[in-house]
Amino acid sequence: MRIGIMSGHGRQDEGVEALIAKAKDLEARGFPSLWFGNIFAIDAMTAIAVIGRATDAIELGTAVVPTFPRHPTVMAQQALTAQSTCGGRFTLGIGLSHQIVIEQLFGLSYGRRASHLREYLEVLLPLLRGEPADFDGEEYRVHVAMPVPDASPVSVVVAALGPKMLALAGEKTDGTSLWMTGPKTVRDYVKPTLEAAAEHAGRPAPRIISGLPIALTNDEAAGRARIAERMDAYNTIPSYRGVLDREGAAHPGDVALVGDERRLDEQLDRLREAGVTDLNAAIIPIDEGAETRTLDFLQSRL
Repeated sequence: MRIGIMSGHGRQDEGVEALIAKAKDLEARGFPSLWFGNIFAIDAMTAIAVIGRATDAIELGTAVVPTFPRHPTVMAQQALTAQSTCGGRFTLGIGLSHQIVIEQLFGLSYGRRASHLREYLEVLLPLLRGEPADFDGEEYRVHVAMPVPDASPVSVVVAALGPKMLALAGEKTDGTSLWMTGPKTVRDYVKPTLEAAAEHAGRPAPRIISGLPIALTNDEAAGRARIAERMDAYNTIPSYRGVLDREGAAHPGDVALVGDERRLDEQLDRLREAGVTDLNAAIIPIDEGAETRTLDFLQSRL
């Protein structure tokens, strides 16, 4: 299991210059990947296009860019441009986002989610392979090429929690980017659903990129309570509430990776055994010094 780091999980102090410095530091430490959230702050792909020029080896990915606000040709154009500056190190994570964001905040329709994503991928994926898109559907009718110089094909993963989305991710893309999903749910639900769809489509074994909060602390109970308080909003989002219920978790603190070195090692082992291929670690500063301690711990486990 590769251990990567998440950026943009509620942080308001990470401008582009700070992100460049962070990426260079993580690369120097030996971390294989850095994942960027994308909702209301810095545009992740624009930042990645800049950071790709300042780094040499670290994988740079989005976790994730919502599909509804961006036409698939716009998404492809941005992704291919980012790939051209990253020298093949960019991975595009996309997702539907959530009804509260798409309808109430953006004023767009959140209907027909499965068919929307399927049509979206029918347009997006050929363009990211360097091929023309030639598709007529109910939502999209696209006949265009997107030749971006120096851009190699872009790997795509889909944020998928429901069975239809997981099956589509396995059938069409290189895997899934999860958030707030515990090891029992990955082992018993995500992995078999995703892999069955990939095998049926003749695709390679998919990536399972698991985004989880993490904090190194000697007071595990207090750490979990602090994360539950900070991330209480996820309890009200149906898709996250669904995977928390599958895990038997009362709140996000129950699925977070929290504890001392021994306990964190146990929890990392559970993720590996469940089939997680990549950890996307969202380091939570639950107390003074926790962020540095946790980052150093993760570096020691690379």
